Amino acid sequence: MAVTNRQVAEHAFLRPLYEDPYFPDHVLDKGRAILLRLCERIEAEQPRDLAGLYRLTAGATEEFNLLEAEFEAAGSEIETVAREEIGDAFWFIAQAYGFRDADGEELIAGRDW
Repeated sequence: MAVTNRQVAEHAFLRPLYEDPYFPDHVLDKGRAILLRLCERIEAEQPRDLAGLYRLTAGATEEFNLLEAEFEAAGSEIETVAREEIGDAFWFIAQAYGFRDADGEELIAGRDW
Protein backbone atom coordinates (compact mmCIF):
# COMPACT_ATOMS: atom_id res chain seq x y z
CA MET A 1 0.00 0.00 0.00
CA ALA A 2 1.38 3.39 -0.95
CA VAL A 3 1.04 6.40 1.30
CA THR A 4 -1.68 8.74 0.00
CA ASN A 5 -1.12 11.70 2.34
CA ARG A 6 0.68 14.14 0.07
CA GLN A 7 2.49 15.92 2.90
CA VAL A 8 3.91 12.59 4.07
CA ALA A 9 4.67 11.28 0.57
CA GLU A 10 6.76 14.38 -0.17
CA HIS A 11 8.59 14.40 3.17
CA ALA A 12 12.28 13.40 3.27
CA PHE A 13 12.31 11.31 6.45
CA LEU A 14 15.60 11.28 8.39
CA ARG A 15 17.30 13.63 5.90
CA PRO A 16 19.80 15.13 8.41
CA LEU A 17 20.91 11.62 9.37
CA TYR A 18 21.48 10.66 5.73
CA GLU A 19 23.70 13.74 5.43
CA ASP A 20 25.92 12.56 8.31
CA PRO A 21 28.34 9.74 7.42
CA TYR A 22 28.17 8.46 11.02
CA PHE A 23 24.76 6.97 10.24
CA PRO A 24 24.86 4.14 7.67
CA ASP A 25 22.42 4.62 4.81
CA HIS A 26 21.39 0.96 4.69
CA VAL A 27 20.22 1.14 8.32
CA LEU A 28 18.58 4.54 7.82
CA ASP A 29 16.70 3.02 4.88
CA LYS A 30 15.20 0.52 7.33
CA GLY A 31 14.26 3.34 9.69
CA ARG A 32 12.62 5.25 6.87
CA ALA A 33 10.70 2.09 5.94
CA ILE A 34 9.45 1.81 9.55
CA LEU A 35 8.13 5.36 9.36
CA LEU A 36 6.42 4.77 6.03
CA ARG A 37 4.83 1.54 7.32
CA LEU A 38 3.53 3.54 10.27
CA CYS A 39 1.94 6.00 7.84
CA GLU A 40 0.43 3.14 5.84
CA ARG A 41 -1.05 1.66 9.02
CA ILE A 42 -2.50 5.03 10.05
CA GLU A 43 -4.13 5.35 6.64
CA ALA A 44 -5.41 1.77 6.67
CA GLU A 45 -6.65 1.67 10.27
CA GLN A 46 -7.65 5.34 10.60
CA PRO A 47 -7.33 5.63 14.38
CA ARG A 48 -10.08 7.84 15.74
CA ASP A 49 -8.26 9.13 18.80
CA LEU A 50 -4.85 9.56 20.39
CA ALA A 51 -5.06 6.18 22.11
CA GLY A 52 -5.42 4.51 18.72
CA LEU A 53 -2.54 6.54 17.30
CA TYR A 54 -0.32 5.70 20.28
CA ARG A 55 -1.00 1.97 19.77
CA LEU A 56 0.32 2.29 16.23
CA THR A 57 3.34 4.39 17.17
CA ALA A 58 4.19 1.91 19.94
CA GLY A 59 4.67 -0.78 17.32
CA ALA A 60 6.87 1.45 15.17
CA THR A 61 8.88 2.48 18.23
CA GLU A 62 9.51 -1.18 19.01
CA GLU A 63 10.78 -1.67 15.46
CA PHE A 64 13.27 1.17 16.04
CA ASN A 65 14.29 -0.49 19.32
CA LEU A 66 15.20 -3.61 17.34
CA LEU A 67 17.01 -1.51 14.73
CA GLU A 68 19.45 -0.23 17.38
CA ALA A 69 21.42 -3.48 17.10
CA GLU A 70 21.89 -2.90 13.37
CA PHE A 71 23.16 0.62 14.02
CA GLU A 72 25.65 -0.79 16.52
CA ALA A 73 26.77 -3.55 14.14
CA ALA A 74 27.51 -0.83 11.57
CA GLY A 75 29.58 1.18 14.06
CA SER A 76 26.86 3.69 14.83
CA GLU A 77 24.06 4.13 17.36
CA ILE A 78 20.81 5.94 17.94
CA GLU A 79 22.38 8.80 19.87
CA THR A 80 21.13 12.29 20.69
CA VAL A 81 20.93 13.66 17.14
CA ALA A 82 19.27 10.50 15.86
CA ARG A 83 16.87 10.32 18.81
CA GLU A 84 15.72 13.86 18.15
CA GLU A 85 15.35 13.31 14.41
CA ILE A 86 13.39 10.08 14.87
CA GLY A 87 11.19 11.72 17.50
CA ASP A 88 10.61 14.66 15.15
CA ALA A 89 9.59 12.23 12.41
CA PHE A 90 6.95 10.65 14.68
CA TRP A 91 5.71 14.15 15.59
CA PHE A 92 5.56 15.15 11.92
CA ILE A 93 3.51 12.04 11.13
CA ALA A 94 1.06 12.73 13.95
CA GLN A 95 0.60 16.31 12.76
CA ALA A 96 0.27 15.28 9.11
CA TYR A 97 -2.61 12.97 10.00
CA GLY A 98 -4.42 15.59 12.06
CA PHE A 99 -3.41 14.55 15.57
CA ARG A 100 -2.56 18.09 16.66
CA ASP A 101 -2.73 17.26 20.39
CA ALA A 102 -0.34 14.31 20.20
CA ASP A 103 2.32 14.28 22.90
CA GLY A 104 5.77 13.91 21.33
CA GLU A 105 7.07 11.83 24.22
CA GLU A 106 4.03 9.57 24.27
CA LEU A 107 4.44 8.88 20.55
CA ILE A 108 7.78 7.17 21.30
CA ALA A 109 7.20 6.24 24.95
CA GLY A 110 8.48 2.67 24.56
CA ARG A 111 11.85 3.65 23.11
CA ASP A 112 15.08 2.11 24.36
CA TRP A 113 17.20 4.69 22.57
